[in-house]
Amino acid sequence: MSKNTPNAVAAAKPARSMTTKTLAYCALLAALGVVLARLFGLMPNVFSRYSIEAVPTFLAGALFGPLAGGLVGFTSDLVGCLFSGYGYNPFLALPPILYGVCGGLFQMYLAKKTSYLRILVAFLPAVILGSVLWQSCMLTYFYFKDGPFLTGLLLRLGTRSIQFAITAVVDALIVNLLFKTRLFSQIGIWPPKPRVKRGADQK
Repeated sequence: MSKNTPNAVAAAKPARSMTTKTLAYCALLAALGVVLARLFGLMPNVFSRYSIEAVPTFLAGALFGPLAGGLVGFTSDLVGCLFSGYGYNPFLALPPILYGVCGGLFQMYLAKKTSYLRILVAFLPAVILGSVLWQSCMLTYFYFKDGPFLTGLLLRLGTRSIQFAITAVVDALIVNLLFKTRLFSQIGIWPPKPRVKRGADQK
């Protein structure tokens, strides 16, 4: 047996436990997203709904990477729809997934300097491409496909632009406050650790 075998086994255990730890945190964030979406949402009219459900999904991506963030967004949306009376529509699942993916794609950008402005910038692609443009088009197609499509689309774009301009500001503020508490640093999940290439510990 090689002399490096005990070291390889020892290195494998932390990696495995870290994966389990990540899954546990992601499960908690997905559950929190469901609670925030279904119990703490505000719906002043049939076209708008205000909530901070994107915060846990974005955090999952920022803390654990785009794959984890995307899975948390997908899971929280799926579970939330199953517990609601609306049912699940895969065409409307893109925005919550994008929040997690964008959080992960901007992970290193936020690790260099975590500020409110940087967090808001990281939110914008998911807000603009997902919540405003994509979801407005999908909702218009489902509800106005037999009627004045352009009128319905403009109505959706207008109301959702206002809605998500407000929620993006609030979401970024909450995430920034959470980072300022240094909670994530204290529990050892922030800043993200650089990836170690395979075979690096054998040199």
